[in-house]
Amino acid sequence: MTHVNSRRSVRTSMFFAVSGLMVLSACDEPLDFDLRGIGGGFTTKDAAVNATAKRPSADNRGVISYPNYQVAIAKRGDTLNDVAARLGLDANELARFNGVAADVPLRKDEIIALPRRVSEPSPATGAATTGPIRPSSVDVTTLAGSAIDNAPDTTPVQTATLPDTPKPSGVEPIRHKVERGETAYTIARLYQVPVRSLAEWNGLGSNFAVREGQFLLIPVAKQAPPARVLDDTSVPGAGSATPTPPSATKPLPDEDTTPAAAKPEPAPTIDVGAPPKAATNARLVYPVKGSIIREYAKGRNEGINIKAAPGTSVKAADAGTVAAITKSGDGVPIVVVRHADNLLTVYANVTDVQVQKGDTVRRGQGIAKLRDGDQSFVHFEVRKGFDSVDPTPYLQ
Repeated sequence: MTHVNSRRSVRTSMFFAVSGLMVLSACDEPLDFDLRGIGGGFTTKDAAVNATAKRPSADNRGVISYPNYQVAIAKRGDTLNDVAARLGLDANELARFNGVAADVPLRKDEIIALPRRVSEPSPATGAATTGPIRPSSVDVTTLAGSAIDNAPDTTPVQTATLPDTPKPSGVEPIRHKVERGETAYTIARLYQVPVRSLAEWNGLGSNFAVREGQFLLIPVAKQAPPARVLDDTSVPGAGSATPTPPSATKPLPDEDTTPAAAKPEPAPTIDVGAPPKAATNARLVYPVKGSIIREYAKGRNEGINIKAAPGTSVKAADAGTVAAITKSGDGVPIVVVRHADNLLTVYANVTDVQVQKGDTVRRGQGIAKLRDGDQSFVHFEVRKGFDSVDPTPYLQ
């Protein structure tokens, strides 16, 4: 099963349009332009107002676990040798995965991506709950089916006497791998999050320094409290409203006794064939023509999976600018395109990428191809700011 744990929500057409100027004027350190105020361009205003949640607490080992990946939080004075020893991992493997030598001192609270899963956090490791952090929503169908499948044939257990097993809940953040030339500021703008929140989540320190190959967790939006629903149910004992009685002073309406006209017989129709389909006015076009093998489900599948023949061209859903080209934890390419109205599209689980970051793409232009075998599907996301949205209404 392919996990798209490093999917990207992103960017800025104006920012990447002036990247050529940045290259011409660059010196040893990458420059970072603040483009607020440029007409039609990207600004950091939205990032400033996007409140983010606090990073979840790690267990005694420093592990934070999500369904699609795990990370470790470095302690003061740690090296990757220390982290590997604490988690029972190979230090060299951990070093290669994170792009840093095993004996280099790490910053306190620095994020270390784990190349493979270790035992889940639990009360035994100092965590308040057991298992990976998952969205709080429950798949009722799956839950009911599991309950039926596991129902005993004997007298049912009185579940009220059984203690509840607490499960951690929360949103799985995007895991971003830093590319050459990126800074904390460009990454914060890419995902429209405050740079200070990015630094706090990843232990970047006061200089906000990042390195190529480093993994960062993108802060998630602070969840708004659920809207209060007003209950208009009648209070027990309260009578219902009495209907207004007919007035004795007002005459009753005249009764229409005219017989209804007979309905005319339908005229015979001639079958001239189905009319040709009009051109679609959908906001986006499908990246591939195929069958949807997995629907959008907020918190469980942030996009749709569309399956087609291996090697099928994956097309840009609309005109825009390639904002990011990165890879998942499994090394599978991910392409992110920014469109008008701050709309972002993500194309994951693809191969043979045919565009570069900063390229302008046309609606329907091929940008990659589907992989071979049972992986011949594209994971397609549509994002507005922080949030993923159901792509289907945009495609119909």
